[in-house]
Parts: sequence; structure tokens; C-alpha cells
Amino acid sequence: MAGRNGRTVRDLRRANRTAVLQRLYFDGPLSRFELGPATGLSSGSVSNVVADLVADGLVEEAGSVDSDGGRPRTLLRVAPASGHMIGVDVGETRVRVELFDLTLTELARAERPLAPQRHDVDVIVGHVRDGIAEVLATTGLPPERLLGAGIGVPGIVEHTADRGAVVHGQTIGWDAVALEALLRAGSPLPDTVPCLIDNGAKTLGQAEMWFGAGRGARNAVVVLFGSGVGASLVTPEAEQGRAVEWGHLTVRVRGRRCRCGALGCLEAYAGAESLLARWREEGGRVPEGTDEETALTAMLAAAYPADGAAADPVALAVLEETAEYLGAGLSDLINLFQPERILIGGWAGLQLGARFLPAVRRHAVSYALRHPARKVTVDLGRLGPDAVTVGAAILPLADFFARGGRRPEPAPEYPVPAWRTALEERAPH
Repeated sequence: MAGRNGRTVRDLRRANRTAVLQRLYFDGPLSRFELGPATGLSSGSVSNVVADLVADGLVEEAGSVDSDGGRPRTLLRVAPASGHMIGVDVGETRVRVELFDLTLTELARAERPLAPQRHDVDVIVGHVRDGIAEVLATTGLPPERLLGAGIGVPGIVEHTADRGAVVHGQTIGWDAVALEALLRAGSPLPDTVPCLIDNGAKTLGQAEMWFGAGRGARNAVVVLFGSGVGASLVTPEAEQGRAVEWGHLTVRVRGRRCRCGALGCLEAYAGAESLLARWREEGGRVPEGTDEETALTAMLAAAYPADGAAADPVALAVLEETAEYLGAGLSDLINLFQPERILIGGWAGLQLGARFLPAVRRHAVSYALRHPARKVTVDLGRLGPDAVTVGAAILPLADFFARGGRRPEPAPEYPVPAWRTALEERAPH
């Protein structure tokens, strides 16, 4: 039966379960007494919902705490083993697959390296399938126990009714790739387990906002600095985050050719791939036969030698120029969106790290308008190289919350993902 606002009793129960689950997840352990004001539910509703969640194995006791003059209050928490999610990072140098419990503790991982500039669709699909099968085999977890698999990819992700998630990844040569359908064909996952796909910079941003350096901010930009660069914008109007193709902002008219094909993109100057290419073009000794991460490590060692040796002036000059381009690019984000925080993540951002950050901050502030520049902080993300996989795993976690802790039921072949609504309704701070 539906009420005046169109909500049924079932809708109300699901909303109450969601409220209690999320409060325990982000702020627990909590007592039943604390859950009332935290969720806005009556004590009777809290008792009923908690009893329901305990019976489902989703909530468990976590000790007790003394009360003022009464009996000790039992503390409750979300049971870590009551659900599992897979997060996948289809990155620029490797495909990383991780299996998490409900509290996002890593249980197993699998990695597959990628050859430079080789993102053949069939190879990527095979790596993702094999990685999922490997982490399940490592833990012995039956695939039907999963709440879902989330996948972060480079490019623009379009959710369609007939082909599921379609990826437009111009920089990796993907033109309207129906990735969800390809992964479903021959997948180790049963059809009842959701496969949720979104932009990798966006999943990175979601992870930092929920669990990392973005907690507490209402307006933030999270930057993914790897072979290329991307960003995710989080505002009160887009609390679930919105991927922005920041790397393809034009910073120099008739400039360097970007891997997207255009001239003068920020990515052609600030991405690790272009950074190493510029070092090589200027006569730098880039190690042959190594991957980008190893080559960037060598460049940093040349520019900032630890043994007191003379710095490689070419490597140092290219890094300093890159810091200026990156700072100038950040100034555009500051002027356009006036964020409270800018967080830099991605493997290259983390590798360059604190040594690189002061110069980037200085250039960002010098190029930006004074008023928004005074309000913003520029820092590194806190979640490390696994941030994209953690954010990808949040997709099925948010879907689970949206269902009030109920496992997904059989649905149309390509449903509109419930996680989109869940992330819009809840961005924990």
C-alpha cells in the first residue's frame, strides 16, 4: 500500500535499513541509543531495524560501553564478512583486481601488466575476467556471494538500455566499446551479480571523498595523475562526483600533439607519458625496455639524486616545467569550480609526491584568481595506489546500501544502476 507521497511500507523499511546500515558503516560502532538521534528514527524503529539486520547477519555486537547510571549499552557494527565486493582498475600500466569484504578490507588481489599504449579490448576483457576468477579462487569465495563488481576505466562511460555500459576512450583507441556486454559474455560471475562500470578518475574521487583526504569537504576536485591526467568534480549538486576530461583542456595553441589527436592538451605536457617523452627529446637517458613507472623513478632519481651527486639538469628542467603546466591546469579548476580542496592521486602523482607538490601549489595559486585561490588547499590523496579499485568497489557497496542491505534480485539485462541514486543521496563526510 502506498502513502500520500507514493512510498510503500516496503520503501519505508528499505529506507530505514539503509539509514541504520550507513550510520553504523561510517560512524560505528554505535549503540541503539545513539542510532536514534543519528538516523532520526524512533527507538522502536531502531530496535526493529537492528533486529532485522542482526537476523540477516549484516550487523553484529562489538562490545559494550558504560551508560550514565544504567546498564552498559551494547555496541553494534556492520559485520565485515556479511558481504564482498570486487574492485577493478583498468589503468594505463596494468589491470588491478581486488576482492574486499564489506568494510573494504582487501582479501586478495591480482594484477596483469599492460604493454605501453596497448589497450586491446579483447586483452583487457581477458585480464579482467582472469583477475576476477583468480581472486575468487584465492579466497574460495563462491561468486554468487558477491554483492557486485565495480570497474574503473579510462574515458567517458555511457549507460545505455540496450548495450549496458559503453566506454568512449579516445586516448586508448576505444570507440563506443560495449564493455559491460563483453565482460558478461563468458564471465565467471553469475547474472545475479551486478557489473558496474564508471570512469576511473571518478571512482578515485569517490574513494577519497568517502574514506580519504576528501572527507568533510563539500566542494572538491580529485585529480588522477598517471600516464595521462583526469579529474573528478564533487559539489553539493553532484555529490556522487562527475568525471571531467580535464586532461584535454587546451593549454597551448598549436602545441604538442596529444594522444587524443588534438594539439596543445594539458595531457600532452603534464601526463607521465609526455613527461618521459619530453625528457627523451631533450637528450635525457630514459631507461630502455622499462615500464613507465620504472622510467619515472629513474627520472626522479636523476633530477633529485640522494647521494649528493649533481642533478641531471634536463630531467630537473622538464619536471619543473611539468609542475608549472600542472599548476596552471589546476588554476583553471580553481577559477571554474572554486573547490575547497584539490587532491592529487594516481600512480604518477603519488610517485612524484611531496617533492613535486610545493611547486605545483605555487603555480596553481599564481595563475588562479586571488579570492578562490585563498580558499583552496592542494594536497596528495591518502588512499595510495589502490584508490581506484577501492572507489570501484564502492559502486556495488552503494548499490547494496540503496537496497537496504538486500542482495540484488534478477533484473532486466541492463538496468539503470541503483548505485547512481545511492551516491546522489549519500556522500559521507
